[in-house]
Amino acid sequence: MIRSRRDIVPYLFLVIPVIIYIVWVIGPMFYTFYLSLTDWDGLTTPNFIGLKNYVKLFDDKVFYISMANNLKWLLAFITIPVVFGLGLAMVLNVAIPGEKFFKMSFYMPMVLAMVVSGLIWGWMFHPSGGLINNFLVWTGLVEKGPGWLSDRDLVLWSIIGVAIWRQIGYVMVLYLAGLKSINPQLLEAAHVDGANQWNTFWKILLPLLTPVTIIVLVISVIDSLRAFDLVSVMTRGGPAHASSVLANFMYIEAFNNYKMGYGASIAVMLFFLSLIFIFVYLRRVMQDEMEY
Repeated sequence: MIRSRRDIVPYLFLVIPVIIYIVWVIGPMFYTFYLSLTDWDGLTTPNFIGLKNYVKLFDDKVFYISMANNLKWLLAFITIPVVFGLGLAMVLNVAIPGEKFFKMSFYMPMVLAMVVSGLIWGWMFHPSGGLINNFLVWTGLVEKGPGWLSDRDLVLWSIIGVAIWRQIGYVMVLYLAGLKSINPQLLEAAHVDGANQWNTFWKILLPLLTPVTIIVLVISVIDSLRAFDLVSVMTRGGPAHASSVLANFMYIEAFNNYKMGYGASIAVMLFFLSLIFIFVYLRRVMQDEMEY
């Protein structure tokens, strides 16, 4: 409760940030909800059409392909980067020769912009002049390298592989921070009690890293659902929508096909999918805070 002018000062510092947040986040969000109920093409006046965009969306084959691709991306993201990131963190948490170099090397991909990563790997995946296929042919493993970005069975996994290459270093850093926060006396006590490395990992380290694991999983889920940059740069969702994801599908419908209302309905669906996982995370965090 505000009792004096001095009590008002902290709230005054919040005025500008709140206004900016309302104008740039809350306002566009609600406007997107409204646009999803119109047939706006980005040029003419929006016409209210109710839920027709959503009816069309749930009858659109590309929507289900994009949804399935996002789920494949999600499953890959919550397994491979988590396992390898944790493994690297365990190895690099002890003093070894070249420790700082290895940490920097594994984290370096995260420094590169998504567009740059997509361009680099696009060249590497080139069917005739790419580094990967040239290496495979040079080693004699194949006579002709596959079309990594033109084969419908390979294209999505090729792009996911690039995303995983970037994500592993990020997960490694998060787990390293978690390992540094663990009291080493707990591990020494376990060693004195006769626990081997495997039991120490499963019974002590992994439970203590649960908060970090939750953060890693939630970030991985959100990143997989909003995947766009790599797909847009490397394939634009092709061939034949084989690598299409929801964010790329939304962009193409809205800005290439001038179906802003339809694109907004895709954005709303993506928003609610992300909201489910964010809600689960916030609920867990609040429970931990209350227990603390």
